[in-house]
Amino acid sequence: MRRRVITAVAMLVALTAVVASCGSDSRTEGPAAAASSEPTTVRLGYFPNITHATAILGVDQGIFAEALGRDRLETTTFNAGPAATEALLSKAIDAAYIGPSPTVNAWAKSKAITIISGATSGGAALVVKPSITTAAQLKGKKLATPQLGNTQDVALRHWLKEQGLASDPSGGGDVAITPQENSQTLDSFKAGDIDGAWVPEPWATRLVQEGGGRVLVDEKDLWPGGKFVSTHLVVRTEFLQRHPEAVSRLLKGQIEANEFINANTEKAQTIVNDAIGELTGKPLRLETIKTAWSNLTFTNDPAVASLSTSAAHAVDVGLLKSVDLDGIYDLAPLNALLEQAVPTS
Repeated sequence: MRRRVITAVAMLVALTAVVASCGSDSRTEGPAAAASSEPTTVRLGYFPNITHATAILGVDQGIFAEALGRDRLETTTFNAGPAATEALLSKAIDAAYIGPSPTVNAWAKSKAITIISGATSGGAALVVKPSITTAAQLKGKKLATPQLGNTQDVALRHWLKEQGLASDPSGGGDVAITPQENSQTLDSFKAGDIDGAWVPEPWATRLVQEGGGRVLVDEKDLWPGGKFVSTHLVVRTEFLQRHPEAVSRLLKGQIEANEFINANTEKAQTIVNDAIGELTGKPLRLETIKTAWSNLTFTNDPAVASLSTSAAHAVDVGLLKSVDLDGIYDLAPLNALLEQAVPTS
């Protein structure tokens, strides 16, 4: 299993060279931060959401803390990607688990972040009222997404455009799109105030189970092999340069957390659900977490190609100016750890 991941990641490193052909990388402007081997504090951000199960379990079970050894772990939870990226850019945290769109937006503002690993693939869908069975029936309807310009918002707008349906950031067009909190979306859908929503798990499953909706589009069906990045691990570039050993140890914890998740599915579900309950006061129903879990893949593979495609989609629907992604990845530390785990013949 690990040998296949190493091959895939190594190939993905090469792909980053063709993501974009122009632009500058701020990391080449001026001297790099001097590396230090002294103990440090790693300030990690993540969301109390099932798509961040790697982080939730890694923190809750002490996997990150143990992997970091002499380094100290501090954690902060966020409700949305923009808040997490702002914390990264303002140096309030050093690393974060976030989705592709917030990452690209942060990179466009300041090339001060680096993607060092994948974490989760899949787990997003367009759920609609049972009476809606085709894209054409969405004309004149009202849909919701978690936030204007977020990963699911971009996916919905681009898919609608491909179906010949227009939308605009102000909520106009053939299909009105209303950004709102996921919990509000569930209430709005149950009340009949919206006709559907493109949301991440577990909200897609909750719209089906609790709201009586049906899946019109499972996003994985739109991607080659069903693989697209939902969550990856990002660090401040300056922190990576200053504390490469600490970042490597953090990655070791990330790998071990995903191994635990994939080897102990039911136990991992319980641990993550209990932790979400402690963080938010609202644990999921067992039926919900099991169904939502089955739509996710917890992997270290960062699915590089899907990030550049998502960025292109955001540009296509007018939510992002063209951005050069060359240099956004540094997968060498991840490769080094994965290679160490492969027995030599």
